[in-house]
Amino acid sequence: MALFTSADGATADVSVRPAVPGDEDAVTRVQTAAWRVAPALGDAVVDLVDDDAVRARWADAVVAPPGRGFAVLVALDGPTLVGFAAVAPGQLLTLEVDPAHRQHGHGSRLLAAAVDRLRADGAQEIVTWVVEGDVARERFLTQSGLGPDGPERALAVGMDEDGVRSVVERRWSAGL
Repeated sequence: MALFTSADGATADVSVRPAVPGDEDAVTRVQTAAWRVAPALGDAVVDLVDDDAVRARWADAVVAPPGRGFAVLVALDGPTLVGFAAVAPGQLLTLEVDPAHRQHGHGSRLLAAAVDRLRADGAQEIVTWVVEGDVARERFLTQSGLGPDGPERALAVGMDEDGVRSVVERRWSAGL
């Protein structure tokens, strides 16, 4: 745990640790809250998500990762889980912070822990994907030393009145 003191003497108990069984409920809550404010998704798409299935996937990721180099990390504000990151060999699969807890350093701590984990597993580079139009995530990643490196992909995210709705993601990376 890290204990930080502000200029006015207030302290905040914040930390990042590996996820443990039981964290899947809070991880699912954070992910759903983050998706609701994501520029490309919104309530209509998120309402289609099966929370039980998402929760089960996170539980599996914590207790039975698919292989070496896969991990889920969580950010805590005191006893409250407020964010998470998932990594795979050389990749930041996802990093989300509860919208009510953004701008408090949790994302930076999660990214630093993810980079430490990737380096410990021998990665030379970090790669992640960013949804087109997610200006806040682009700003965060740019300030953290990552940048777009060219590839992009389209992903189906749901149905609307015109059929399948998709988003474009761009790959970002940085050397470690």
